[in-house]
Amino acid sequence: MNRFILLAFLVFSAETLLVAENWDVQSDTWVATDKLGRTLPTFEQTGPPKKNKIVAMFYFLWNGRHGEQGPFDVTEILKKDPDAMKKKDSPLWGPIHAPHHWGESIFGYYVGEDEYVLRKHAQMLGDAGVDVVIFDVTNQLTYPESYRALCKVFSDVRAAGNHAPQIAFLCPFGTPKKVVHELWRDLYSKGDYADLWFRWDGKPFILANPEWILESIQSKRVAGRDAPVELKTTLGQKFTVQKPFLQIGAAIPTWCTKDSGFTITLRQSGPNGKVVKSADILNHPDNNWGMMKFAEPLPPGTYYLELSKPQGKAGWWCAAPHRDFADGLQGFIDGEETESNFDMILVLGDEESPKILDFFTFRKPQPDYFQGPTGPNQWSWLEVYPQHGFYALEQDSGGNERKIIEEVSVGIAQNAVDGKLGVLSNPRAHGRSFHNGKQPAPEDCDYSGRNFDEQWKRAYELDPKAVFITSWNEWIMGRFDEKAPFHGSDVVSFVDQFNHEFSRDAEPVKGGHEDAYYYQLIGHIRRFKGTRPLEKIVSKLITIDGKFDDWTDVKPEFRDTIGDIAHRSERGWEAGSRYENTTGRNDIIAAKVSRDENNIYFYVRTAGPLVGQNDGNWMILFLDTDCKTDTGWLGYDFVFNRIPVMLEKNVGGKYEWDAQREIEYKIGEKEIELAIPREALGNPQTIHFKWCDNIKQTGEWSDFTLHGDSAPNDRYNYRAE
Repeated sequence: MNRFILLAFLVFSAETLLVAENWDVQSDTWVATDKLGRTLPTFEQTGPPKKNKIVAMFYFLWNGRHGEQGPFDVTEILKKDPDAMKKKDSPLWGPIHAPHHWGESIFGYYVGEDEYVLRKHAQMLGDAGVDVVIFDVTNQLTYPESYRALCKVFSDVRAAGNHAPQIAFLCPFGTPKKVVHELWRDLYSKGDYADLWFRWDGKPFILANPEWILESIQSKRVAGRDAPVELKTTLGQKFTVQKPFLQIGAAIPTWCTKDSGFTITLRQSGPNGKVVKSADILNHPDNNWGMMKFAEPLPPGTYYLELSKPQGKAGWWCAAPHRDFADGLQGFIDGEETESNFDMILVLGDEESPKILDFFTFRKPQPDYFQGPTGPNQWSWLEVYPQHGFYALEQDSGGNERKIIEEVSVGIAQNAVDGKLGVLSNPRAHGRSFHNGKQPAPEDCDYSGRNFDEQWKRAYELDPKAVFITSWNEWIMGRFDEKAPFHGSDVVSFVDQFNHEFSRDAEPVKGGHEDAYYYQLIGHIRRFKGTRPLEKIVSKLITIDGKFDDWTDVKPEFRDTIGDIAHRSERGWEAGSRYENTTGRNDIIAAKVSRDENNIYFYVRTAGPLVGQNDGNWMILFLDTDCKTDTGWLGYDFVFNRIPVMLEKNVGGKYEWDAQREIEYKIGEKEIELAIPREALGNPQTIHFKWCDNIKQTGEWSDFTLHGDSAPNDRYNYRAE
């Protein structure tokens, strides 16, 4: 049987995603119960797949890109010295601002170019239903070594027929020009990995403020004062510019006054010059840019930018004596030369920027956790509960504009303290257990993800097209001290992550919550997107003869990821460290189940010829015959072929087994079939099952993720009804 189905293209009507799916493993029909006993919802709980629902995951590229010191693991440091947070000079800490880990991934202290880990990420996020990973490039660095390594692996995974998320970038919240131009030159203009580009409204998607993409000249702020403009007066800035410009603006203080506004006017020559253009700006946030655009570039020359007609409170930055601005800008206040502390920006008309503006679909990222959208076509990356709906404007059938909720952010935790941007190392921050408006006492915190659940509840209420989840693989954070510009800082401070409770990463971790947040993530994605119904078993007469043709019409075919047995030989975080893993052996890709009144029949197929039969841990079948995880080991009541050809029964819920009987089976080049008497299994109607090859039999759930191959992946099981 050909292992590939016909190539099919799925195009969301929102034009967000173009996916070539050759080998649909139907992971949304897999079943699993996590370490807390929570069972994944299936079709009966979620309903059918919903149209135009997109899940984006915040993803980090900087692991290993900022030196090889450490790893400095905060969790391990606090085990050694519980009072270390009070000791700024403790030798356990790394240098100030150096990356520290909040915990250790089940894949170790890895770096961003580890192809083994990247392949696992593609598989785990793809199985979960994540459509796009959005890279963090907010710190003015694009990390091309890391994103190219990921693109290579994700493209390979997709070329093998599997699902892997697409890619996009979250650019700096302030001025993203440098980053967007770098991404354009290094990736998008070359057409590299175009199959991975996440698209929205028919174009590659990017989170960046399009107003700041064009080349610009900006004055530099120095110490000065903010002066309010009175109702019947004006404040202004005279300047000379030597290049054509398309936009002009100023950073206008409004003293955090609600609903402040003003008129901004550009004149020729000076305060009494001819008006070039005026614009009324309303609802202006404090010190944001008040901008004015022109249809065609204005020529070089001397101009005067004027502020007037304040609503609420608005003003101007000003100072004394004369200085020259960058590129020939020279400051005046009311016609007098001055060292203006006024933040002015001119947007020039370069050749590259118009191409960029036409190429992408832009959404302006909102950095604030509390404010919500200030206009249409913005997206949030993280907010406190209750989150806002970020909207786009669409026309109804009558030609009237209406707001459509396009995106909502969902976070696992938030570095918010007392209603302000803060540090996650502060005990009043919004940790994983935060809910109902407060952070529980340490003894009342757990791994159930109450913060995450509350944020998802809000997302369901708003029902957006897209959910942006923070985050995955966010293992590191810089160390700060009490001078850090974040609320709640202390002598030792960590902003975005801290420890198991005060962190926002869904990737499985060693110890602590382990993989609980991964399966919580999957459950919520299923509720948001819907799932497909499980196909009932269609049995045929099976003869255990090693010919396998009688399995052709048995349905369904339970599938597993193709090519997920890659070996690992990659450097770790610390200089000289290395991770090795050569357990990948037989690549399991499909299984089936049939039954009659006497037997239950099992079939499995691998991508290549079966090998290693005499090397141990070979092609093991786990069976959960009562579909209860509180009986057996991880729910498995029986295991076949742990000891060759032997069916064994679990003993006491531990990884201990009691031999029952030999089972008839046949082996082909790539296939195995066997028959187990129904009475030997207690005559079950429904079975959860899993095939594995070359796991290490550690007795830990992580064995399925880290070693050999498991079908289906990780904790998942197939359900045969």
